Amino acid sequence: MTTPPASETRFATCVLCEASCGLSVRVEGGRATRIEGDRDDVLSRGHVCPKAVALEDVRLDPDRVLEPQVRDGAALRRASWDQALGRAGSELRRVVRDHGTRAVAVYLGNPMAHNGHGLLGAGVLLAALKQPTRFSATSTDQLPHMLASLEMFGHQALLPVPDVDRARFFLCIGANPLVSNGSIMTAPGIERRLADLRARGGKLVVIDPRRTETARAADEHHFIRPGADALLLMAIVQTLLQEGLARPGRLEKLAVGMDAVAKVAAPFTAERVAVHTGIGAAVIRRLARELAASPAAVVYGRVGVCQQPFGALGAWLLNVCNAITGNLDREGGSMFTTPAVDLVRLGALLGQRGSFARYRSPVRGLPEFGGELPVACLAEEIEAGHIKALITVAGNPVSSAPSGARLGRALASLDAMVAVDIYRNETTRHASVFLPTTVGLEREHYDLALALVSVRNFARWSNPVFTPPPGVRDDWTALVSLACEVGVDRPSRLAARAARAIGARRVIDLALRAGPHRLSVARLERAPHGVDLGALQPRLPSVLHTRDRKVHLAPERLLADVPRLRACLDEAPDDDALVLIGRRHLRSNNSWMHNSQRLVKGRPACTLLMHPRDAAARGLQTGMLARLRSRVGEVTVPVEVTDEMGKGVVSLPHGWGHAGQGVELRIASAQAGASINDVTDDARVDALSGNAAYSGTPVQVERAP
Repeated sequence: MTTPPASETRFATCVLCEASCGLSVRVEGGRATRIEGDRDDVLSRGHVCPKAVALEDVRLDPDRVLEPQVRDGAALRRASWDQALGRAGSELRRVVRDHGTRAVAVYLGNPMAHNGHGLLGAGVLLAALKQPTRFSATSTDQLPHMLASLEMFGHQALLPVPDVDRARFFLCIGANPLVSNGSIMTAPGIERRLADLRARGGKLVVIDPRRTETARAADEHHFIRPGADALLLMAIVQTLLQEGLARPGRLEKLAVGMDAVAKVAAPFTAERVAVHTGIGAAVIRRLARELAASPAAVVYGRVGVCQQPFGALGAWLLNVCNAITGNLDREGGSMFTTPAVDLVRLGALLGQRGSFARYRSPVRGLPEFGGELPVACLAEEIEAGHIKALITVAGNPVSSAPSGARLGRALASLDAMVAVDIYRNETTRHASVFLPTTVGLEREHYDLALALVSVRNFARWSNPVFTPPPGVRDDWTALVSLACEVGVDRPSRLAARAARAIGARRVIDLALRAGPHRLSVARLERAPHGVDLGALQPRLPSVLHTRDRKVHLAPERLLADVPRLRACLDEAPDDDALVLIGRRHLRSNNSWMHNSQRLVKGRPACTLLMHPRDAAARGLQTGMLARLRSRVGEVTVPVEVTDEMGKGVVSLPHGWGHAGQGVELRIASAQAGASINDVTDDARVDALSGNAAYSGTPVQVERAP
């Protein structure tokens, strides 16, 4: 037997955010003694954020679930994998037998987008269940972007990405990439990339209700009223067209609908929009002119644009701005990737370009998108008896979905719940079966989803750094094993067994070989720092999946929603009202990284940011406790007075508030803080897409008694 070296360096991929950084992991005595950015990585070039070092904290966390568990009365007890899978199969098959496949729901959490093997396993599970009711984090985040892509480009996953490395003018709306490390923009080292943009004479402009970390690094920052992003974008479009600044270039022959856009944009003048956005008409017109004048410009927006009542219109207008200025599919503009595994093309070959409103939720009539219903309706569908069982995979919707307290109560009424996860959290504490899985440093990894939105084409395969504990399974194995048990008929169970025999590695290898770069897993294993596949290149019209191979600038569904936005122009803004927005921290990651002491140490992060004027009007000062109330609930939180907030806007970070019987997160539960989603409202959605409208929730703030 060969004695392993006492110390060695292994390479891995960070799976905590969309940056997908390459890691250098120093291993000594079976532990990671140092985690750094891989300086030779083809994409991240040594960049890493503070969260990466906590990967070892998660792996060795004493609160991590390391063996399957099944419910025995009020408590969960240890079980073997065979026992847990058998219990899950019997409970779920009983629900299907008594109530049909739609009575079983599946929720896929945000980490699944960072887990190629898990995505493949989830696909096998969904196929085995035939027609379950599906939910995911998509409808709390990027659904508007995907709907705009489906309507404009013919495929929901054909998402244009800012070519930040060659841009000269970057208009960033409702996004904070210096903290998110990019979002629908895999851009490790974004701080350096934006600094390089400015160093080459470019300009960074940020539009946000808060002076964020990105705003502080920008040439300009303008406060905007939450929910007014679509109005601002429409005014920019109106200015471009009214002043004859539209220069679509080759898009003039590749796009249709310019006249229809001009017609619907006409009422949205900068002067009419200014009072609703809080941004002066002169500034709006100047930004439009600078956008048009730049030789390489991009308009980029994220959750601030998506998580509001006009999310779909906002996402559509981002693309329209880039298209009519000639910056769609142009170097330095908004471009399409050429990933080594082309999920867009593979999906199209299988007839899966996406879908919208084929059916609607029974209670409220919210639209289906891509086979999923909006998570904002999950609680009401359980309460109405339409959903009797739930499978959650790497998700904590009680913390991340609107009206979280209501959803928590609903989960307690389910006939069965299976959790595929690593922690007993606010959601998984309700499980009747718990299936524990590996964490990032314990599994092989290939980026399937994130390569679709990378600022540079690349491919990277990572082998496990550590052998996982004996009681856990990797996501692929856990999900496919579950599929073998819960398959609703013999053919579905046979298909799941066949998938288990093939394995995720072989599936990815075949997809790589069939892809545009003709790679293989073996080839990538020989390149631990990844393979650079080059800068983004123009791809229109070949990449389009519309029937006429044209970009549709004025899709009927989106045009039909414009009158709803137009009505806002006739409403008088309430200058005395308070509205709530979220925020994230660089040392935090949704709801599941708060059990690492090194990340949560220091002063409390879960504070309510308030503008000095708003705080003074309510007799509040920094450090005081305030009661934050909305239509659906209330929380008590410490106040932090700061002029980084726009007037009339307060901010509470996402993912905090770890408490409740059955939650086993000792470090996280000891932290001060409250869940923002105890006060966000599941009745507030984008009426067109159904995406949760977190941003701009009406609230009241007063001193806590």
